[in-house]
Amino acid sequence: MTYFGFLARFLVVPIVILALIAWWDYRRGRALPAPFGGFPIWAAVAINVALALAYTTLWDNYLVATGVWTYDPKLVTGITIGWVPIEEYTFFVLQPILAGLWLAFLLRRWQFPGPAPLQPRHRTIPLALLALVWLASVALLASGWAPGRYLGLILVWALLPIMLQVGYGGDILARYGRFVLTAILTATLYLGVADYLAIGSGTWEISPAWSLNWLIGGVLPVEEALFFLVTNVLVVFGVTLLLARDSQARGLELAHRLRHWWQARRAEAG
Repeated sequence: MTYFGFLARFLVVPIVILALIAWWDYRRGRALPAPFGGFPIWAAVAINVALALAYTTLWDNYLVATGVWTYDPKLVTGITIGWVPIEEYTFFVLQPILAGLWLAFLLRRWQFPGPAPLQPRHRTIPLALLALVWLASVALLASGWAPGRYLGLILVWALLPIMLQVGYGGDILARYGRFVLTAILTATLYLGVADYLAIGSGTWEISPAWSLNWLIGGVLPVEEALFFLVTNVLVVFGVTLLLARDSQARGLELAHRLRHWWQARRAEAG
């Protein structure tokens, strides 16, 4: 299976199906639920696509350049930007679109209970735990232990933006926790199965020298399952926080405070 063949089967086809469902929902007047809105969902997805490209490109180039990921040259076009085949950049674009459309599909069908009070501990406690895991991941990379390299690279790369999301809106995400968890786990399961098939067909390979070599079903490295988990966390958290009215109100309040702080500093300097 070529890389573009993988993308067409497992990303483009479901994207087209979900886009048609979204169009049908729009025609029928099925709107997003009351706690979400005020920000176009297409714009939320587009922002996540741009962030995925900007944040992932250097990291992915490092993985390919150092041999953590390799591709069968017969199954890619050979067109590369840096070290990475063009197909991989296409994946960076398609995965957030797929996850965003899936999120929209679920949102329009989910029964949300009345809003529970926001709990500050849902920001501080997860943020502290994530920071500890991030520091442990840095230590893992610094140790030079070869089998832990891919695991450490995933966690060091992914946990920083996840910490920003949790620090900003962990309590908002917890308010809709069951929905958020469902969106993340279903998207991760789907892409994990797709990755299982792609690795099984030789489309790409994870270096045994740089990974734990713990294989799910004898094929899928556990790091790959983690990769799809954290990337779906990033997209689902990101789109949810952009759409949630609580998050929008917090963002406006934060912008207001920053503007007043900046004006005060300018007044002191003047």
